[in-house]
Amino acid sequence: MDVNYSLPEAAFELPPELVELKNLVRDVVDKECIPLEQDFLTGRPPAGEEHGSGDVRGESFTDGWLPREAYDRLTTVSKQTGLYNINLPVEHGGPGLGVLGAFVVAEELNRCLVKLPICYVPNILYSCNEAQRPKYLDPVIAGEAFPAFAQSEPGAGSDPGNSMSTTAIRKGDGWVINGTKTWISYANRASFFMLQAVTDPVKRQRGGITMFLVDADTPGLTMSPVDVWLTNSPHTFTLYLDDVFVPDSNVLGEVGGGFALGQSWLAVFDRLSRGSLATGALSRGLEIATDWAKNRVTFGQPLSERQAIQWMLTDIYVDLKAIRALCYDCAARADRGEDIRSYAAMCKFVGANWGHRSMDNIMQILGGIGETTETPIPHWYRQLRHGRIGGGTDEIQRILMSRAILKQGKSLWQA
Repeated sequence: MDVNYSLPEAAFELPPELVELKNLVRDVVDKECIPLEQDFLTGRPPAGEEHGSGDVRGESFTDGWLPREAYDRLTTVSKQTGLYNINLPVEHGGPGLGVLGAFVVAEELNRCLVKLPICYVPNILYSCNEAQRPKYLDPVIAGEAFPAFAQSEPGAGSDPGNSMSTTAIRKGDGWVINGTKTWISYANRASFFMLQAVTDPVKRQRGGITMFLVDADTPGLTMSPVDVWLTNSPHTFTLYLDDVFVPDSNVLGEVGGGFALGQSWLAVFDRLSRGSLATGALSRGLEIATDWAKNRVTFGQPLSERQAIQWMLTDIYVDLKAIRALCYDCAARADRGEDIRSYAAMCKFVGANWGHRSMDNIMQILGGIGETTETPIPHWYRQLRHGRIGGGTDEIQRILMSRAILKQGKSLWQA
């Protein structure tokens, strides 16, 4: 049998328009963001603004501080280049790039710790009804509001469906919520929370967990920071809900449909995004490590002449290419409407594990320089290591993948 075919340039070839977009984002990051990175990492907010008040003088982030004028300039650049709304669907003023396009943008933005401000809308927020959109969805699109996702609890992290203890009890024309949520990122900046609570303790994740839109200034809602390693300002918080009343109009989606919404957020907005952090950070980290190896001379030779260093660079390169290929495939499947839960679990798993081990190699190649917090390396090291826990531990991702293997069989890996 004669079979005639032509080989593609790559196993997964991006459409020309996404290649052009990728190059545009990289160019903007190189010219506008990377030159600010050193000052960002060494800068500190004025006294009294250490917790990221976000007033006119500056913005405090996890890894550094940016003067307000610099942040405003980046926002202007983002809007002028058309990147600010790049992730929005067509019906909300964006180009409708889909999941793959959003991933390509994210990996280029993740090449620098100074992030170009763009509009991020959690995918589940598009479930807002017509009455909710003016207060919740539209302000987020306009950059005037910031949402935070609240699912994890002190006793319900990896298994929220069975272990969630925060309850919402029907009262009049609304619900009274009591409980505790923790590991809530940037809760201090949030205008409102997309918060899950048990509304039917028998059904639980099968129709008994509901998603609520809870305003940050709702009476009975308080928070406290959680200290985590290597951060310049608190960004993780615990929420306490004491008889917090939420009207029926603030139910996101359907009553009992909150667990499915949460899983959708985790698959696309969280787990796949961990892969873009890995590919972006490793891409730039490999650049830094390669330049260092070529120019750092010890015992009369550049580090690049030593086989141990050559092998580490090779391992980083292989990890980067493998993570990117898996993530591109997952994102393309999402755009085709496929169920990507097991693929997103794989992307998160390899992004965190392979990404962290390669960032460890980058740090080793750089030696003492790689440990200084005035470089991006230790910050990426922490972020990638956190990826093995946040958004679902390694063990949970293995469970999700094994379920798919046992249920779908060879159709899963032969496709």
